[in-house]
Amino acid sequence: MDTGKRTILKAILWNALGLTMMALVGFLMTGSLATGGAMAVINTAIGLASYILYERLWARIAWGRSHG
Repeated sequence: MDTGKRTILKAILWNALGLTMMALVGFLMTGSLATGGAMAVINTAIGLASYILYERLWARIAWGRSHG
């Protein structure tokens, strides 16, 4: 099972990638760096919190793990 620190670091790195992609998509769709950036920050904050909760929930579920 991953430690809480590992889960948080994975979430931060994954969301940094997502932030970059969302900012690019937001900019391409709106033509505005401010709007694209705001969309990316909001999406990243929601995604980060959701990912951490999701990972910690699955860390408590033993189903599907090998014990060998």
